[in-house]
Amino acid sequence: MVELVQRVRELRELAKADERLAPELQRLEEKAALLAREMFAKLEPIQKVQLSRHPKRPYTLDYVARLLEDFVELHGDRRFADDPAIVAGLGRYHGRSVVVVGHQKGRTTKENVLRNFGMPNPEGYRKAARLYELADRFGLPILTFIDTPGAFPGVGAEERGQAEAIAASIEVMSRVGVPIVATVIGEGGSGGALALGVANRVLVLEFAYYSVITPEGCAAILWKDAAMSAEAAARLKITATDLLDLGAVDAIVEEPPGGAHQDCDAAAKQLDRALWEALVSLNGLDRDELRDDRYQRFRRLGSFVA
Repeated sequence: MVELVQRVRELRELAKADERLAPELQRLEEKAALLAREMFAKLEPIQKVQLSRHPKRPYTLDYVARLLEDFVELHGDRRFADDPAIVAGLGRYHGRSVVVVGHQKGRTTKENVLRNFGMPNPEGYRKAARLYELADRFGLPILTFIDTPGAFPGVGAEERGQAEAIAASIEVMSRVGVPIVATVIGEGGSGGALALGVANRVLVLEFAYYSVITPEGCAAILWKDAAMSAEAAARLKITATDLLDLGAVDAIVEEPPGGAHQDCDAAAKQLDRALWEALVSLNGLDRDELRDDRYQRFRRLGSFVA
């Protein structure tokens, strides 16, 4: 599969200079797409979790660059510090002013240290809550991008009120009177993800996951053995199809063949369509109706008929 994708990329570059190669390029692209679909349809849950962590997978700022215009990042929680593990700011989406909040990982070791591997401290969640309130004040829709293994569990984070910061972020999201669309673009781990996930519509990328705990953490607790993470991933029901069946998400966003990291531009286009559709579906709802819509969505989770 890797060899075929590499051949497609090489031929794509050659085809830019020689149009005669276009038919061969199309044939190879179709073959690669079909092969990828067949292979990735058979992935085990733990393999999808691993794919969600791929270091070349597009992160929040990658989608912001492709989907928004005039994006201006805002920094700081106005209390202690700025947390680079969460990026937040204002931009224009399809000509409409929006507030964006998302987890951000790094690709190099230096970037990952700066971003704390996408694990926010309390300051990150307080920054998010500040932006939610700003959006509410000015009537701006909120788009969030979830991609974290979980909130940072360090001593300093706990001393500065990690649990309270997450709870406050969830509380603010619950009461704002503007449309909120959340997208799980990679990892969706525990309360660290939920602090950006209390939305009117929740989308999930095809190979992302959303869970109360990582498979490794679950395996360590239940079996005292991280080698049982594959079993934990299967039992947790955390893949996109499981989440849709359980009603935890509202739609699955299809990824390019082989995953979003194979073609970031195509992944952004797919997400753009789903995001815009979700946002348009909330048009016409007033502030009270938006709050009630959000409330009813989460009340339905876990309900069943005996």
